[in-house]
Amino acid sequence: QAQLVESGGGLVQAGGSLRLSCAASGTFFSINHLAWYRQAPGKQRELVADITRGYSTNYLDSVKGRFTISRDNAKSTVYLQMDSLKPEDTAVYYCNTRRAIWSWGQGTQVTVSS
Repeated sequence: QAQLVESGGGLVQAGGSLRLSCAASGTFFSINHLAWYRQAPGKQRELVADITRGYSTNYLDSVKGRFTISRDNAKSTVYLQMDSLKPEDTAVYYCNTRRAIWSWGQGTQVTVSS
């Protein structure tokens, strides 16, 4: 079973940037279709971005052009570069496979102030 450790969150002003990282262990990282999710208070968890093992990417409409997902298979790490952040991006961010088959990590809190 994979173990996931997300990091890189924090408090940032609107328009700022953050880079999230998710390190995975205990799994065949390189063969998986990976994703970032987020959950805001009182809302369901939603898919933000995903990246296939062939490096194709997809994004939630509201983050297109602002967020970039990438992966480093040698480091078993997936990243989420977040630019032009908005208050509505405030949430706890998690990584997992696209089908969310791994146990969830603790997530990393992103707070964007207006």
